[in-house]
Amino acid sequence: MPEDREAFGSVAAVLHRLDLRGVEGRLAPHLPRPELDGDEPVGVVRELIAAVRDRGDDALIELTRRLDGVSLDSVAVPRAEFDEALGRITPELREALEVAAGRIAAYHRTQIHQPVTYEDEGAVIRSYDVAVGRAGCYVPGGLAPLASTLLMTAVPARVAGVEEVVVCVPPVRATGRVDDVILAAAAVAGVDELYSVGGAQAIAAMAYGTESVRPVDVICGPGNRYVAIAKREVAGAVGIAAAFAGPSEVVVIADPSVDPRYAAIDVIVQAEHGPDGLAWLVCWDAEVADAVSAEIVRLTAEAPRRAQIESTLASSGYAVVVDTPQQAIEVANAIAPEHLQLQVAAPETLLSLVRNAGATFVGPWSPASVGDYVAGPSHVLPTHGTARFASALTVGDFTRHHHVVELSPDAFARLAPHVATLAAAEGLDAHARSASMRLDDLAAGTGQVQR
Repeated sequence: MPEDREAFGSVAAVLHRLDLRGVEGRLAPHLPRPELDGDEPVGVVRELIAAVRDRGDDALIELTRRLDGVSLDSVAVPRAEFDEALGRITPELREALEVAAGRIAAYHRTQIHQPVTYEDEGAVIRSYDVAVGRAGCYVPGGLAPLASTLLMTAVPARVAGVEEVVVCVPPVRATGRVDDVILAAAAVAGVDELYSVGGAQAIAAMAYGTESVRPVDVICGPGNRYVAIAKREVAGAVGIAAAFAGPSEVVVIADPSVDPRYAAIDVIVQAEHGPDGLAWLVCWDAEVADAVSAEIVRLTAEAPRRAQIESTLASSGYAVVVDTPQQAIEVANAIAPEHLQLQVAAPETLLSLVRNAGATFVGPWSPASVGDYVAGPSHVLPTHGTARFASALTVGDFTRHHHVVELSPDAFARLAPHVATLAAAEGLDAHARSASMRLDDLAAGTGQVQR
């Protein structure tokens, strides 16, 4: 069914209507998807990365002046400024940062795997996790000082046991400095190094290194499409934690039980991050869609970040009407959004049908905003459809699974003939001989092994 650009009631400038009632078969082909790549942004990102690789700090300083409007002598921010900023913020803000950091740490400690030993007749396999030595956290800052993102990346890295935690964040254009709340969050999270640089150039600096920024082992954190593309471009030279953590996304599924204000504000919550994301409302009752859409118009008109909200909704804001609750979940699974909210009377009946979402928030008292700050799990979530195969940032993104194999002579004698047989079948003579040679020596030395 073709998209109807006439919106519900008075919503013409805010939400686009997509009426899928009566559509037969799969709904996915009828759903629009934003295109974040394309030749132009990829080409721009590659040029920025090449500049940083070739010219190091000089390129970072030049690009910060040209793209952020800030002139710097150095991209490094002294550690002393973290504690100074912590003293400047209000007691209420400091407490909020500490509460959030504590909950994030407590939740992520549940993800730590204890060493495991598996033993089978003399074959001993020990496995354990080893943290990377150096993690780089990207914190967006162009449109808002996202101290929460610093906590949601740096704290899990610390819990994982990373030795050095590095943060890159763009400076504030108006002041030329990093915002105090970001610096204070760095103090709370125990960040080791912070650099006043943003965008694709920050990703390049952390991946390849400059005179000031030593390269890291893993890069994490969300960003705009240029940041997300840059992470994809440097993958392989450095580990990239979580999949395509790009512009913010939300799908709110609402039924007649919902307070229209709640559903509306939760659509707006992610839209206020700015362009290139998506904000969807999905209903199986057109009157609910009308009521929520009208509230979106009202709340947007009075929002301080009205321009950012309208930009997102103009490009990727949809009010979708389907026939059944099951079809609403089908829409959500096809979009695979970063945030999924089930604002319905019986969410448990739908929750089992959810397959593709970065995180799901159930009921009227569990808005995604709680997940963004204090629930505990990281708010760095897969976007742009990657929730089909990827998950939220976890401790596992900062660790490597390592195993140690040790066999007794008897265990080797029992397993080696199978090694030799399989290796011979593959035509790998040296593999086979590495087993048979030892079997021969074992037999000759003990007289207990017969071939």
